[in-house]
Amino acid sequence: MSTTTIIVIVVVALLVLTAIVLIARAARRKRLEGRREKATELRQQAKSRTIQAETARSSADQQAAQAKRAKAEAEEKAAQARYDSALAEQRQDEAQRESEIARERHDEARAIDPDSSASGEEEAIDQDAAIDERTGNGRVADGTNGRVADGANGRAADGEPDDGSTEEDDLSRSPYERFGAGR
Repeated sequence: MSTTTIIVIVVVALLVLTAIVLIARAARRKRLEGRREKATELRQQAKSRTIQAETARSSADQQAAQAKRAKAEAEEKAAQARYDSALAEQRQDEAQRESEIARERHDEARAIDPDSSASGEEEAIDQDAAIDERTGNGRVADGTNGRVADGANGRAADGEPDDGSTEEDDLSRSPYERFGAGR
């Protein structure tokens, strides 16, 4: 083999080697570029999912806060209703006590007054009529609420006790009083 042939073989080998290196680098660059594009795409998807998750979380937090406000408002209304109920019951008790005291005073006055009737029925009817005029209850002046009284047993003609109360009176009293325990 001649020297020229060896030099040509070495040069061709170097050229082939250089070509292989350049092709390998280009292929590597292409692979890296593809991986970069894939990573960018995955990052964009992750960012989109993060935004969706934050939106959902924000919406859930907002709904939870709204539910909490509604619950607090309902609890406040329930507390106010309990307070109003207790206050109404207290006022009803006070009115009952005042009524009892007034009746005692009328009984005392009747016992002392020589001109008063012995039973005090007329006086009680007059008191009931005066109370009805002030409250607008609409009772008939004879104290029977417009029913015909049986008189003998204190019952109206319809068989109901004639206690001088109306349906509105029954609704304004507590259940305890309506069923006879408060009388």
